[in-house]
Amino acid sequence: MTTPLAGIIVLDFGQIYQGPYATMLMAKAGADVIKIEPPGGEPLRRRVIATGGDTTLPIAMLNANKRAVTLNLKSASGKNLLKQMVARADVLLENFAPGTLDGLGVGYDVLQQVNPKLVYATGTGFGISGPDRDNLAMDFTIQAASGIMSVTGDPDGPPMKAGPTLVDFMGGIHLYAAVVSALLQRVTTGQGQLVEVAMQETVYSTLASSYDYHLRTGKVPPRAGNRQAGLASAPYNAFQTRDGWVAIHVVTEAHWQNLLRAMGRDDLLDDPRFSTNPARTENMAATEALVTAWTLGLGKMEVAAVAKRYKIPAAPVRNAIEVMNDPHMHERGMLQRIDHPSLGPIIVPNSPLRLHGADRVDPLPSASLGQHNLDVYGDWLGLGADGVRQLEHEGAI
Repeated sequence: MTTPLAGIIVLDFGQIYQGPYATMLMAKAGADVIKIEPPGGEPLRRRVIATGGDTTLPIAMLNANKRAVTLNLKSASGKNLLKQMVARADVLLENFAPGTLDGLGVGYDVLQQVNPKLVYATGTGFGISGPDRDNLAMDFTIQAASGIMSVTGDPDGPPMKAGPTLVDFMGGIHLYAAVVSALLQRVTTGQGQLVEVAMQETVYSTLASSYDYHLRTGKVPPRAGNRQAGLASAPYNAFQTRDGWVAIHVVTEAHWQNLLRAMGRDDLLDDPRFSTNPARTENMAATEALVTAWTLGLGKMEVAAVAKRYKIPAAPVRNAIEVMNDPHMHERGMLQRIDHPSLGPIIVPNSPLRLHGADRVDPLPSASLGQHNLDVYGDWLGLGADGVRQLEHEGAI
């Protein structure tokens, strides 16, 4: 197969969402990703095992196309085993708290001596330096610290988090970019390097409009609900329909004129209350009432279809089930239906990174805990079945 990362071997200590998403992208780009977990499993898997289960859809989504092994880094033989793997690997990725592997005696400084070409990637909440380095970090707390929550929610309500685990996945995307950048530099230098990504830093730029608002006004950026704060567009909101909601964002005057025609309100094309965006913003309540009177008479998919025909930026507010069954993403191969050995028929995502001319990697179900111990330790490292049994006896795996 012709894939971007063919031949690259990745040692994946990723856990929960951030690290596993980065390495899933690598696996989907053709890398040989070996997911390494402690004998009891990574935290996300331990939660499932504790309730008598085997896996969940997030585990299946983020760990597809990876081999899975167990490794006890608290044992001397486990540390030695890691060094043997590092000697053959291209990338090691982890998203532990800063200094975790250093504390176990197998941090970057040690492993770089084993393999100077190793790209060692670490994802943390606040970075591996600075006064906030050791602050505990979860997606929720980073959303608070980064300012995301301060601009999310209704104007008269409390700060709100974004619904999805936004920061973890932004961190994973940047980890992937950091690793690929370091691999590209290695082509010219012949040397690996330490690369790091702080989740807080990955989402800073998402508040660009809020920083601009402060620069222009000197005020604290407000929460605006589904409206647009700062340089407001109108209409810009979620509007109720007969069976749900639809998001409409008018950007240009042509969009507004098209919306009036779609609503059958050509009579308002020259109405001074609505003829310009500043006028519509000043008359926001009347503008939104006008749109709502139209959307309430239609279903959300009907509004979306009319908006598409009239070239108006709009989309139905869909739930997770609707998105999982999106015909567009299924036709493009972004979403695929597979039979998972533990979960049965499920829908899993492909990589959103598309390199035309490169092959796409067929989806393989996520592995069970330690499923490839014999494959990796016995065959790849050449220790054989007896060697694997000895590792088990020593508590190394």
